[in-house]
Parts: sequence; C-alpha cells; structure tokens
Amino acid sequence: MKLLIIGLDCADPELVFGWKDELPNLNRLIEGGAYGPLLSTHPPITVPAWAVMMSGKDPGQLGYYGFRNRKDHSYDAYGIANGNAVKADRAWDKLSRAGKKIILLGVPQTYPPKPVNGCVVSGFLAPDANSNYTYPIALKDEIEEAAPGYVLDVEDFRTNDKEALLGRIYDKTEKHFKAAKHLITKKPWDFFMLVEMGVDRIHHGFWSFMDKDHPKYVPGNQFEDSIKEYYKYCDSEIGELLALVPDDTVVMVVSDHGARKMEGGICFNEWLVKEGYLALKDYPNEPTRFADTEIDWSKTAAWGEGGYYGRLFLNVKGREPEGTIEPGDYEKVRSELIEKLEAIEDPDGRNIGTKAYRPEELYKEVNGVAPDLIVYFGDLGWRSVGSVGMGGIHTFENDTGSDEANHDWNGILILNDTGCRLGNIEKGYKEGMEIYDIAPTVLNLFGMKFEEEIIGNSITNFAGKGIFSKLRSILG
Repeated sequence: MKLLIIGLDCADPELVFGWKDELPNLNRLIEGGAYGPLLSTHPPITVPAWAVMMSGKDPGQLGYYGFRNRKDHSYDAYGIANGNAVKADRAWDKLSRAGKKIILLGVPQTYPPKPVNGCVVSGFLAPDANSNYTYPIALKDEIEEAAPGYVLDVEDFRTNDKEALLGRIYDKTEKHFKAAKHLITKKPWDFFMLVEMGVDRIHHGFWSFMDKDHPKYVPGNQFEDSIKEYYKYCDSEIGELLALVPDDTVVMVVSDHGARKMEGGICFNEWLVKEGYLALKDYPNEPTRFADTEIDWSKTAAWGEGGYYGRLFLNVKGREPEGTIEPGDYEKVRSELIEKLEAIEDPDGRNIGTKAYRPEELYKEVNGVAPDLIVYFGDLGWRSVGSVGMGGIHTFENDTGSDEANHDWNGILILNDTGCRLGNIEKGYKEGMEIYDIAPTVLNLFGMKFEEEIIGNSITNFAGKGIFSKLRSILG
C-alpha cells in the first residue's frame, strides 16, 4: 500500500468545500471518498498542531504550546520548538522502523532532519536554504537541481507590499511542488507526506481583501479573488502530483487548522497594566516589544505573550525569581483573571466572547513550562498583542506586521475512495473528526497501531467523538 498525505497548512473547510466545484482535483477526491471538518487542538496553530496530528499526543504531553516556549521559570529564557523538541513518535517513525520507505517534504518540526528509512526535506523552521535541511545531506543538491532557488517558506509574509508578496507565495509553492514531483517519481516510497505553507501565508496576507465581513474589506479591490485563485492554483499542482502516483494509492488531504477574519487585537500586557497585574518601570512613548520593556518584577503578578492566542504567566513566589503571588493564592488569582479576561469588551462595549483555560483542563498531562492560562480573545476573533506603549487595549494594527486573518478551530480531512475501501469507511460528508484521529488512521491503514495510549481514534473504525471533543463540549 502507498499513502500520500497532502498537507495544506491553514486550509479552511468553508473555502475548500465551498469552492470544490472550482477545484476539480480536490473535488474528485471529495466526491469519490470521505470528507469533512477536522477539529484542531489547543492551541490551533502550526506548532504544535502538525506534531499533534501525527503523534496522537496533545500539546501538554508533547511539552510545547507554540513556536516559542519558556525554557524555565526565568523571565527571558525562550526556545524555538523545532524538530529537536519532538520526543514522541510520529506515525512515520513507526512506519520507518517497520521497514516502510518514508518521504517527508516541508512538514513542520522536521528540522534539523532526523534519519528515517527514506528521505526528509525539512519544513519552514529551518533557518534558510543554506542550512543542512535535508536527510541525507546529499539530497539538498538534488532538490536544488529539481527546483532551482528552492525556499523553505514565504519570506516577509507580514508586509504591506501585497503584489510582491503574492509573487513570493506562488514562487514558493511552485518550487515546493517541483520538489514533490521529483521525489515522488525518483525515490521509492510507501508513505509520502508534504505540507504546503503557502495557504497559511496567503490567508494572513490577503484575507481582508476577500472577506466582505472583514473590517478592512473594500469592495472591488484588486486582490479580491487572490485567495480563490491561489486555491485553484494549488488544486492544479495537486492534480499534477496525483497523476504521478499509482491509481490504487491512498490519498489524504489534511490541514492543521482553519482561518477566520481578524477583528482586531487585544493588547494583552496593556490590559494587565490597566488591571494592576503588570508594573512597568517606565511606560514607553511608542509601541515597544515586551522583551525590550523594563518590567518591575517585584510589583508584577502576571504578564502575557502575543500571538494568535494569548499565553498568560503568573509571577509565583518560589517559582519565578521575583515572584509576588503566594502559592496558596495561585488558584484564586487564576480564577480572578479568567473572570476578568472573559469580560473584555470591544471599543463599543460589547463582550467579545473571550475564553480562558487552565492547561490542566485541556491536556492529559502538562509538561514543559506551560502557560498558567491559555487565552483565546474573542474565541480567536482577536489576536493577542504583546507589545506595550500601544495607548490602549484595542488595536487594529498588528504589532508584528500586516496580518489579516487569525486561525480557526476546524481544518479539513479528505480521504479518497481507495482509502475508504481499505479502511471500510463510509463515503460522504463526516462530522466529529479530530486532528488526534489522523495518526491512528495512518497506522491502521498499514495494519499497525500505537502501542502506547494516544488520544485519537482511527476513523477506519470511527465511532463518534473522542476525548478531545468531549472535553471541548464540557468546556463550551
């Protein structure tokens, strides 16, 4: 059996399934197989979502909660969760040890590349194309020959120069699929997985030009159809790739999360200053990164991190160097903050629907240095902005550069007719599938399973919602 997984980072179910008649190659997979939304993880972002998908472990078990994570309980020690942070087996690790031939192309958290029974072309967390981003190392020259000028990501996707950005997105995607076509025809494989990041980058760059409900939408703008045209381009590239694989190949198309319009940003640390939890030695007279701000830790109870979701950390005595919260007051302070965070309003005084969670409510284990609270401003409608000196708690300009979209809870899953037949899966639209179900499904298709406990269920014997969905329903 051969399994081809095509990952489209951030591909949104409303777009993919809504535009399917204009996406003939994806539509052929949809009409002949099973498809539906795929509920993501907490938090629904690239890192950790792809590792969650392929390991069946939640972020707490994996021990990282985003790209940047605290290394310890000091105030300034952070590390990037690249491939070295992934300690759990991913599905391909088990397949590789079982003698299956593996090809990985652009999968997040595969840099630095680790040996497999096959080859690896790392994802976007590799520094650049000058790094040793392949396994084996000699494969790098082959990739450069097959796709001259190969790049690992779209540079500067948070820019106001949209025309140049659009060109870089297409250029990156074209080179990525050139590499995919080369590997799929020149290398032996049983399991081939690629992840294309261009979908995520075009959403962040162009969502406001497409979405009529976006606050920044202007009717008739020149980029109104840019996202749809890019989806159509990706569909054509997928069609060319599918033409190169045997007819009996199992094909799975997945995304790690979806996308939605960004209403604005909540300046997390500004809010904490206003509420009396964060003390600055000097308030900056212009927007300033939190890391560049002088904090009076002796008078600070909490601080926040920016991003598509907010991470709140408490300054606890005996844990942080200058902790101010008595350990006995820890739960009281968390409960107080949850209540206040969930009461945040927009500039017109309307509650935005923020959700704040304790990590232990979401995860089977809590490893690494987890946030004390995980916060979704506006339930992902508003970005968390970490900078201070913003002049208020609301902003409609992102502090890290132009960004038009936030992430949403549902990605996609499409499984072709061959996969449905082999897995005894009923064809058609399905609800209730989760990101945790992908790894056990992959192994089940190969007649294997995880020996250790995981969260998901193989959809090849899918029988309703798993642990994560039940937890989400309990938490609202």
